[in-house]
Amino acid sequence: MSLADKSSLLFIPTGYKESKIYSVFPSTGVGDFTFNRNSSATRIAKNGLITSVATDIPRLEYPLIDGVVNGCPSLLLEPSRTNLITYSEDFSQSIWSKANTTITPNTSISPDGSLNGGSLFETTANTYHDLSQSYVTSIGVVYHFSCFVKPNGRDYCYLYSNSEGDKAIKFDVKKGIIIGAALGTDTGSKITNFDNGWYRIEMKTTATSSGNKLFVISPTNNGSSSIGAYVGDTSKGILVWGAMLEIGSYSTSYISTTTAAVTRSAETANGAGDATTFNDSEGVLMAEISALSDDGTVRSIAISGSVTNDVVRFYYDGVSNGITAFVYDGAYQSVFTTVVNDITENNKIAFSYKLNEFKLFINGLQVGFTDTNGAIPNGLDGLKFDNGSGAEDFYGKVKQLQYYNSALTDSELEQLTSWISFTDMANGQLYTIE
Repeated sequence: MSLADKSSLLFIPTGYKESKIYSVFPSTGVGDFTFNRNSSATRIAKNGLITSVATDIPRLEYPLIDGVVNGCPSLLLEPSRTNLITYSEDFSQSIWSKANTTITPNTSISPDGSLNGGSLFETTANTYHDLSQSYVTSIGVVYHFSCFVKPNGRDYCYLYSNSEGDKAIKFDVKKGIIIGAALGTDTGSKITNFDNGWYRIEMKTTATSSGNKLFVISPTNNGSSSIGAYVGDTSKGILVWGAMLEIGSYSTSYISTTTAAVTRSAETANGAGDATTFNDSEGVLMAEISALSDDGTVRSIAISGSVTNDVVRFYYDGVSNGITAFVYDGAYQSVFTTVVNDITENNKIAFSYKLNEFKLFINGLQVGFTDTNGAIPNGLDGLKFDNGSGAEDFYGKVKQLQYYNSALTDSELEQLTSWISFTDMANGQLYTIE
């Protein structure tokens, strides 16, 4: 029997239907989550393509490594976002300004598997060659601008905006690397490898002035850290698809638009378990999760109680890469706080509670010491992706959740949160690698 078989609630993202996400057990349905999202949304499917799912359908998203799906899916939970760019896939529309470039739509297979990737070619002018759309920004608002690009004669390109002064981030879209800031300061650029040679490139900009500002996609002829005018070549450029401008401190999953901006609604998943699932006296809450961004926003997972604010809870806190766990029983009990390497990568967290015996393990290591002075909550009756009171919703990716209705030993908590490589598993004769 594995340690997971001893749990009273086990969630691994596999089964779902409209408004419901199934737990592995209990098999009675009491451990299932109620899910809500009042719009469609996109995910990375098992074939590596960006696919759309309908309203209230949970998103099981597969991980991409070097553009190839590698690993089991996670439950993806995101906040509400709006793509402010219109005609996000059809750059031939007049809303897109073409400066010394030409656009031919529907020439290549895009990241969603459709023949709607556009070809951006340069003219022979000795100047800049770019594609842009404007948006009225507001002072102090943080914007994320992104686009899917692929080499087509040019291996380098940049994103530009004049919302934060002049800011340009340069990318190598053949090697998949960020060259750096050609103008301004790079405060949050990113490049992600997708299927078939496509990369999603992103830049972050905080508007320092209001008004009609440009958001630009441009090929360039060299891999230096600067940008400049050059004589274009009508046979060279880049492939483009899926432009997106959103308000927020990090980018989210792609939202397709045509004539108007489109909003993806926030997601909630709550209500797993009941009073028969959880033990007020002792237990363990375990999660394998990753955050969408290390942006300082509190994001919680909690077992709430029938008594207001009584919870067993851990969360990403406001400290960079910080994690906090505690029990609340009319007052804060047994507060553990630590910092991990990266909250945007998978972390295995297990919080064990028992009267005068509280422990936190993360990635195979105990955080601090066992707390031998603390009370326990009452009336635990529901596992939620929030702080237990409908706030501080968890947004991120969930690989698994487990709940044990009794405390575990140190060795069991270490085992529960440890990482095992394929080599280790093979050596332990759990798997054979050929």
